[in-house]
Amino acid sequence: MSAAQSRLEIAAHNLANASSNGFRRSAATGSIAGTGVRISSVQTADQGALHRTGRPFDLALVGEGAFVLRDPNGVSAHFRGGSFVRDRLGHLRDDSGRVLEGVNGPVRVPQGATIESDGSIREEGKTVDRIALPQGATVRTGFIEMSNVNAISEMVDVLSAQRSFESAQKVLTAIDGARAKSSDEVARLK
Repeated sequence: MSAAQSRLEIAAHNLANASSNGFRRSAATGSIAGTGVRISSVQTADQGALHRTGRPFDLALVGEGAFVLRDPNGVSAHFRGGSFVRDRLGHLRDDSGRVLEGVNGPVRVPQGATIESDGSIREEGKTVDRIALPQGATVRTGFIEMSNVNAISEMVDVLSAQRSFESAQKVLTAIDGARAKSSDEVARLK
């Protein structure tokens, strides 16, 4: 029942984020331990579909890894969702106010500069900054990476996990009934 519950939670989490930009689905993997079946969650590496927005600061990461963002407290985090706005100082920020990190600190995009596929920011033919990209990754400007969740597949996983849970529950109920009947018969014999 615990394994089925874990599978259900993983599939429900995937479904809840099916429309979150840059979300990577988690897959349930099982193993047998001394205490029974153990389910763990592994993030998949499949690329989500790219959606054209045409906005100059929407960036889709193509390949492995994630954008590095830093919050006002200096805490960095990794995200694939690349919807940014340019603030008054030229820094790219997400909707939570975190700034996109470059190779040498926060990325600064001057007015009229362009963002190239290698992450370089070019102004009048010169590279003025560079987005910190993982090895082998590229950037698509004017695109957002969609979630890589297949909602139909996740619904099938939810139903399968629910049925597994119900089956295990019926087995436990039958075992409890058999134990209760056995203890009643032992009491009658005495």
